[in-house]
Amino acid sequence: MKRMHRVILIALMAFVLALTACGGEEEESNVTAAHPPATVDAISPTVEVVQVDPAVVEVERNVGDLSTVNNLHVSRGMDEVGAECVECHKTENPGIINDWKDSRHAHAGVTCIDCHEVDSSSPMATQHESLVDTDVFISILVPPSTCARCHAVEAEQFDESGHFRAYHQLIPKDSLHALVQVHEGRDNPELGGASGETGCMQCHGTEILLDENNRPTPETWPNMGMGNVYPDGSTGNCSACHTRHKFSIAEARKPYACASCHLGPDHPDIEIYENSKHGHIYLTDSDDWIWDSAPDTWEPGDYRAPTCATCHMSGIGELNTTHNVTERLYWNLWAKRSEMRDSTDVLSPLLGDGEAGREKMKLVCDSCHSSLHTDSFFIQGDKAVMLYNVEYFDVAEAWRVELAEEGLLKDNPWTDEFQIVYYHLWHHEGRRARQGAMMNAPDYAHWHGFFELQQDLYKLEEIFDGRMESGQIESNYFSE
Repeated sequence: MKRMHRVILIALMAFVLALTACGGEEEESNVTAAHPPATVDAISPTVEVVQVDPAVVEVERNVGDLSTVNNLHVSRGMDEVGAECVECHKTENPGIINDWKDSRHAHAGVTCIDCHEVDSSSPMATQHESLVDTDVFISILVPPSTCARCHAVEAEQFDESGHFRAYHQLIPKDSLHALVQVHEGRDNPELGGASGETGCMQCHGTEILLDENNRPTPETWPNMGMGNVYPDGSTGNCSACHTRHKFSIAEARKPYACASCHLGPDHPDIEIYENSKHGHIYLTDSDDWIWDSAPDTWEPGDYRAPTCATCHMSGIGELNTTHNVTERLYWNLWAKRSEMRDSTDVLSPLLGDGEAGREKMKLVCDSCHSSLHTDSFFIQGDKAVMLYNVEYFDVAEAWRVELAEEGLLKDNPWTDEFQIVYYHLWHHEGRRARQGAMMNAPDYAHWHGFFELQQDLYKLEEIFDGRMESGQIESNYFSE
C-alpha cells in the first residue's frame, strides 16, 4: 500500500510540474482551482513548484567566421608589443589573425613579434610607425633562419635537400634567363621581367632585394618560391608548404601543398598522383582521414593511401620524418638523362645516395605492400627509365651533337624546329614518361609519355636526315 502511495505521489508531482511548464501563472491558478489535488488514504502531499527561467548560453562562432575575430582576447603572457601587434592587425588584417589564432604558434604563445622582430643591424630592419623611438625593429620578411631558431633539425634537413637549390640552380642558366627575359618578355626594358616574376619566381623563388627603406622590392616580392635567398643570406621558404600564418602540418601533408609547383606539361606530378591508384583512393576516401597526428606518428590507419608527404618526408615504419625531400630518391627524373644519385654537393642534380634512397623508399612501400609487390614495381619503373635513356635521349642527343658540329643548328633555338622538338623530348614528354612510370600513372607513362616520345623521335630523325643530306637548315620544315 505504501508503495502505491509513493507511485501516486510521484505521478501527482509530475502532473503539476507538467502543468507549470505548459502555462504561465494565470493558467496555473485556473487549472488548480478546477482540479484540486487528490487525497489518498488521508495523505495530502504539499508540492512546492519553483519556476526557473531557462539559461542563456552564448556560443562563439567558429574560427572561420571573420566577424568574430574582433572578440579575440589578447593575454597568455604576451608582452606589450606582441599584444599591440595582434590588437591592431585583428582589425586591419583579420585574415592574418584568424589564421594565427588557430595555429600551434598561438597555442604556444608565439606572437607576431617573435617571428618578425630583428636586430637593428639586420639588413631587413625597419620600424613600424608605432615603434619609432623604441629599440624594437621588425622585418616584413621572415627568413628560414628565423624558423630555424625553433625548428633547427628541419632547417638543416632542408638545406641538404634538392629544394635548397630551387633558385640557386637557375642562377647560371643563361639559356633559361634568355627564354624568359628575351623571348617571352621580348627584352622589354620595363615589362620584360613580368613572365619570370609571375611565373618562375613564384615556385623557384629569387634573390629578394630591398629598397631604400629596407622593404622588399615589387620585382622580387611577394612570392611563394621554395628557394628564396633572403637578405640575411639564408635560403628557403617554410611557408611554401606550411602557409602563413597558420603553418598547418595537416595542410603540408595533403597533396595540393606540392601541387602548386609540381604540375603542368613538364612535371605533372599532381596529375600523375591523381591518375595513380593512390590518388584514386585519396580523392574518394580522404575526408575522414586523420591529418594532424604528431610527426613520426602519422602512419597507415590515419590514412588509406599515401600522399606526396608520406613517401618523401613523413615518419613511417622504421623511418623518421625528414625535410630532405631528396633522401629517399634513386633516380634524377627531371634531367635530360636520368642517372642514379651519387653526389653530396647540394647544388648537383645528382644530389643524394641512390642506393640508400631506394631502400628507404621501399620501407615506405612495405608499410602497405608485400616485398614482392614493391620489388616488382621498381623493376617495371626502372625499365621504363632506362628505355627512355637508351632509345630516346641518347639517340636524339647524338643527332643534336652531329648537327652542331656541322653548323646545322640555328643560334636561336626557339626558331629551330629540331631544337624545339629536342627540348620537348626531354623536358616534357621524357619527364612525363619517367615520372609517370615511377609514380604509378599509366596514362602519363604511356599516352602523355612514350606515345609522344616516339613521335618526337621520328620527327627529329627526319629533320636530321634532311639537314645532313642537304647541308642546309630548312627555311620552314613543316611548310610542305
